[in-house]
Amino acid sequence: MRGTRLVVVNEHTELSVCSEIVRLIAAGQNVALVSDAGMPLVSDPGAQLVAAVIAADLEVEVVPGPSAVLAALALSGVVADRFCFEGFLPRKGTARDRRIEMLRTEMRTMVLFEAPHRVVRTVGDLADALGGDRYVAICREITKKFEETWRGSLDDAVLHLGQRDPRGEFVLVVAGSEPPAEATDEDVATAVTRALAAGQSRRDAANEVAHALGVSRRRAYDAAVNLGSPRDIADR
Repeated sequence: MRGTRLVVVNEHTELSVCSEIVRLIAAGQNVALVSDAGMPLVSDPGAQLVAAVIAADLEVEVVPGPSAVLAALALSGVVADRFCFEGFLPRKGTARDRRIEMLRTEMRTMVLFEAPHRVVRTVGDLADALGGDRYVAICREITKKFEETWRGSLDDAVLHLGQRDPRGEFVLVVAGSEPPAEATDEDVATAVTRALAAGQSRRDAANEVAHALGVSRRRAYDAAVNLGSPRDIADR
């Protein structure tokens, strides 16, 4: 719009422009935060600015716009009554490994963003950690001229992406893991026995087993009591 002033808000400038934007709004000016693609604040800067406006007790309104997250969920064919948004994974190192390991047991549908030069590696890492047969929908250039969605297993996705030069912005929708099978009484007893034999108290053993097997602490503690004292277990 002619005469409209534009202020760049990115990871380098956001904090420095917050006070100026707050001053303009307090003076009665209308300020709109827009993104060149997708929904502002979703893997984009702006959270600090919105927080500053709220802290100044000024009004914040949202005008719904394009959302790659919701669009990809709708295109994926995956049940999306519960999902988590992971955005961009850490690019390397321990932080990346830890995040992917957390996703291995995530039972909700997962939505991730990825850049074209990293998408092959990311899909490969997910296949290694989550299992190559896990379902994924790969959405590219949503709402744009060359929009396309590919659906299949993570292993097949690695092959698919390896046969072309990935271009555009990618959204990955990955099916969540299956709920773990319920532990049997024998499973609980075996795990408790190991914990007690390692020198843990009944209480500590029950807490550890309950967390590891997803059973109630009472169930694990009862198993510990039925097995006898920790000393007896250790002497077996």
